[in-house]
Amino acid sequence: MEWRDEGVVLGVKRHGETSAIVEALTKAHGRHLGLVRGGRALRFQSLLQPGNSLDLTWRARLDEHLGAYSIEPLALRAGRLMKSALALSGLAYLGALLRLLPERDPHEGLYAALALIADHLDEAEIAPALVARFETRILSECGFGLDLESCAASGAREDLIYVSPKSGRAVSKAAGAPWRDKLLPLPGFLLGQEVGASAKDLADAFRLTGFFLERDLFGPRGLPMPEARRVFLAAARAN
Repeated sequence: MEWRDEGVVLGVKRHGETSAIVEALTKAHGRHLGLVRGGRALRFQSLLQPGNSLDLTWRARLDEHLGAYSIEPLALRAGRLMKSALALSGLAYLGALLRLLPERDPHEGLYAALALIADHLDEAEIAPALVARFETRILSECGFGLDLESCAASGAREDLIYVSPKSGRAVSKAAGAPWRDKLLPLPGFLLGQEVGASAKDLADAFRLTGFFLERDLFGPRGLPMPEARRVFLAAARAN
């Protein structure tokens, strides 16, 4: 068995005296692990870092085997990202989210989003908004997507400022007014293409996504919300 793909490194573990097991989100083969023989050697240290994009060739005798990676650099971001507490905690958190997905299950849209975020994860002005949007994509890919296209009560597509915690559907300002204390605020940047957001918008977004992540993804698996999320949000507030 053999394939070639590009991937973003999520994590690296020691294996034996000289090798390393690399976990990457690949474009066409999902979250995939592989052994890099001699991966602990000095020449590999700058390559095998979370956040880097690599050209990966995977080989194994059988598809279900761990297999081995041959690697070449594509985009080496880690040296820059390591200088940012926001980026480091963000990388750890993104990895925790992606480990909710079945191994080797392709998610090309998530791969493209991860590569984009990795390019900007040390930019405090936009990184938190990108991560909040990524959380909504994880929910969707896991079958718990939020329906933010129209109001659950009236069908309106304008003035969508709430989300129902029960259904995950958007609610308009008018329809939600009588129950606004029971609804979750929906910040506008989760609906549009802009990535800039105020501190309040970000707080509302992470409150919204955190509710559904905990209820639908982490809780049912018996997992707590990742500590890396708390650290990332603290770093975002500090910038």
